[in-house]
Amino acid sequence: MAQKIGQEKGAAAQVGTFETETGSGGELHQLPGSGSPVLTTQQGVPVADDQNSLRVGERGPTLLEDFHFREKIFHFDHERIPERVVHARGFGVHGTFTLTESLEEFTTAKILTEVGEKTPMFVRFSTVAGNKGSFDLARDVRGFAAKFYTKEGNWDIVANNIPVFFIQDAIKFPDLVHAAKQEPDRGFPQAQTAHDNFWDFIGLTPESMHMIMWTMSDRAIPRSYRFMEGFGVHSFRLINAEGKAVFVKFHFKPRQGLQSVLWNEAVKINGADPDFHRRDLWDAIDLGSPPEWDFGVQIFDDDFADNFEFDVLDPTKIIPEEQVPVRIVGRFVLDNHVDNFFAETEQVAFCTQNVVPGIGFSNDPLLQGRNFSYLDTQLKRLGSPNFTHIPINAPKGCPFHNFQQDGHMAMRNPKGRVNYEPNSWAAGENNPRADPNTGYRHFGEEVNGRKAQVRSETFADHYSQARQFFISQTPIEQKHIGDALVFELSKCERIDIRERIVGHLRHIDQTLATVVADGLGLPALPEPVQAAVPTRTDLPPSPALSIVARGPESFAGRKLGILVSDEAPAKLLKALVAGVKAAGAVYEIIAPKIAGATLDDGSQVEAKQKIDGGPSVLYDAVVLLLAPDGAAQLALDKTAKDFVSDAYAHAKFIGYIEDALPLIDAAGIGEADMDEGLILLSNAETVAGFLKTCGALRLWEREYKVDLDAAGFLAAQPKIAPPKQPGA
Repeated sequence: MAQKIGQEKGAAAQVGTFETETGSGGELHQLPGSGSPVLTTQQGVPVADDQNSLRVGERGPTLLEDFHFREKIFHFDHERIPERVVHARGFGVHGTFTLTESLEEFTTAKILTEVGEKTPMFVRFSTVAGNKGSFDLARDVRGFAAKFYTKEGNWDIVANNIPVFFIQDAIKFPDLVHAAKQEPDRGFPQAQTAHDNFWDFIGLTPESMHMIMWTMSDRAIPRSYRFMEGFGVHSFRLINAEGKAVFVKFHFKPRQGLQSVLWNEAVKINGADPDFHRRDLWDAIDLGSPPEWDFGVQIFDDDFADNFEFDVLDPTKIIPEEQVPVRIVGRFVLDNHVDNFFAETEQVAFCTQNVVPGIGFSNDPLLQGRNFSYLDTQLKRLGSPNFTHIPINAPKGCPFHNFQQDGHMAMRNPKGRVNYEPNSWAAGENNPRADPNTGYRHFGEEVNGRKAQVRSETFADHYSQARQFFISQTPIEQKHIGDALVFELSKCERIDIRERIVGHLRHIDQTLATVVADGLGLPALPEPVQAAVPTRTDLPPSPALSIVARGPESFAGRKLGILVSDEAPAKLLKALVAGVKAAGAVYEIIAPKIAGATLDDGSQVEAKQKIDGGPSVLYDAVVLLLAPDGAAQLALDKTAKDFVSDAYAHAKFIGYIEDALPLIDAAGIGEADMDEGLILLSNAETVAGFLKTCGALRLWEREYKVDLDAAGFLAAQPKIAPPKQPGA
């Protein structure tokens, strides 16, 4: 006789049995004595057997009569919705915004006028080019979309971690995305722009060159979501009670500072942990150290806009903070995970058009196009104009009433007889009316001109701010831009595409163009491409644009990797752990075995990572606490040697004890390579000094010693100080 799965003798025989509770409150069907509800169909029908479909005989065909089976398969077949065309790879988290300074002079928006008011919010971080299953650390723009559930409705700032964009007009957005995504005949490369189509488009679209400086910089490979800035990109409007308006740009500034990784590091992180950014944010919240950002605004009037060097409606331009300082008016903390990834992170719908009274739009053509596109795309992704009925998209801070009805997946409809307006039925809860006093009012801007498909001449300067960005970077950041350009263009098969990009670079910085041309092995420096407007050389550097120059000088929020072996010094480990906690950082123990190690005092320390699964790229600094036998064994292990050599090559600080020297030597770091970034630990005092030094995050001078391309860059750019020689 055949035996049903899940109905064996003994305790398991209770699976699939149930009793029905029929109280007036509609209680759940309950398994007796289990505390668990009975499994039911979507119609609430209790299920007797979830292990076997209904069939004729023990080995006969399945019957269509099995409604539970059909419902289960039907739902499974349809449980995926189309992923986003862009920003498909995302991670969401809940938080709270608190206003600290009122902007009542400029706007009626309550979220920006009521000091101390706490507003729930949801943020979704994302990459742009990769598909949903791509890795976190692609070189890419990061989405930083924020939804504020205000008293007056939902307000979305669909921000990025870069304040400018590739294009000036939304009509070019499909072309940009098509060029950046996988090439259509082969379906690759995935989550990369290092291919012919992308750079062909860029070479023929000079307005993109400012954005290229940002995406080829370290901004495009952030260390963590927690260490990124956010920018609203466009100029918006703030509108006050008198109907007067000013321009505004929105900024999110991380309270723990900015930080990025090296490209070689990003490649290895993607192999070791493709969910690196997701895991980092999840762990930070779980450990009680949720990330915080200051919320700031750049406010400027029409007079400033009329006299600014560039058009404030051009989304490929910034307003330097030195000209219009960012005014911090609030802060937000992201401290709550989603309950369900699909229901919230995947189904959340951001729209640039979602504003509240007191906040309006500028005539930025890219913003105007986004206002149409973002609403339109929700119909395709979420299947209905009723996507606002999904809880993550519904208003939370205010009541909502309208006469919109029916449609696919409607979760609510107008109650009562009336479903139109104007109407003469009695006023009441189910008969809302427009309110000219509190309702949304558009800014009454005067507009005139002929209809035409044109681009304003004020949008014609494509290189001046690109140059300003480049000269605002520290020398090591400039080197990284050059490295990135060489790497990306080296993946292009067509030499003419490489040459065209170098022709653009000649308008930005001659040294950069020379370095890239040399790195690509071009036979001669290409001629500059024709420019609509000459590059301005009078724009001063903007220190606010550099990551390294604005380093946090703190190890708070960072992670230390501690490699230990049996007989490692317990006293030093205890001092390290205490110091890390005092610094507001975290640590992980790495050991030859996941069970951990037995220290020299006989105590046992549990490992978080086995050395094979805990490479140094996952940490901001590392420590080697090894006994002689442990160091000798690890010196024979390729993974352990990579742990040390990668940390050294990536300019990280390395703490070590003398017994660990055999592993350091085996990793190819000789006496002549020892620098101030390798710090000998012997007692609590040296441990404290090491952790303080780690606040610098990197010893950038070391990179010039370990990078083959550095010599050429140094020769082309003499303002970079050469690295210190051992003993100098």
